[in-house]
Amino acid sequence: MADFAQLRTTMVDTQVRPSDVTKYTVIDALLSVPREAYVPSGQRAAAYVDGCVPLGAERVVLDARTLAKMLDALDVQKDDLVLDVGAGLGYSSAVVAHMAEVVIAVEDDTDRAAEAQSNFNEQGVDNAIVHCGPLSEGAMAHGPYDVILVQGGVQQLPDGLLGQLKDGGRICALFVEGALGIARIGYKLDGKVNWRFAFNASAPVMPDFEKHRAFEL
Repeated sequence: MADFAQLRTTMVDTQVRPSDVTKYTVIDALLSVPREAYVPSGQRAAAYVDGCVPLGAERVVLDARTLAKMLDALDVQKDDLVLDVGAGLGYSSAVVAHMAEVVIAVEDDTDRAAEAQSNFNEQGVDNAIVHCGPLSEGAMAHGPYDVILVQGGVQQLPDGLLGQLKDGGRICALFVEGALGIARIGYKLDGKVNWRFAFNASAPVMPDFEKHRAFEL
């Protein structure tokens, strides 16, 4: 049987710490949350590999490095209300729940949403709530949010989602431009989101966040 605790420590020591992730809260959360409990049961042996874990339909559990660097850049605080878009089976939300006050985990697949809620219950994560609905619509009823985190590649972000960010809040998304992926942090000031480069990474573009080409004759 795999020693998941050791694999988790190795993941942090070899994938996260060397990537300039230094915030104790991020390291502690990654060491505390059993990643294997939040991936498809047939892929638990691969839960700690250096890469994304496929969930199907262009959806993944982001690799530990990318998630850690996102959280490091977002500087999540204990009193933050966080929207986690594309939570999958709940891993990212469980990690953020260690750092924030409340996490709203958005998932559009009813089976994945139910499994995420079951995972939270089994793991004693009582400050994460699953919201089932279109990813691009977020969860307006619970907002506005201090932090928004998007768990996959995007080509564009809908205004309705950006509108759920508090003034003074921040958002992290991985913009995919051709073969390149660039994680950017957005800071909302006076109703407008200003984006800054964070780091390079890659992930599949989520279906709700593809750029629609204008019709051409």
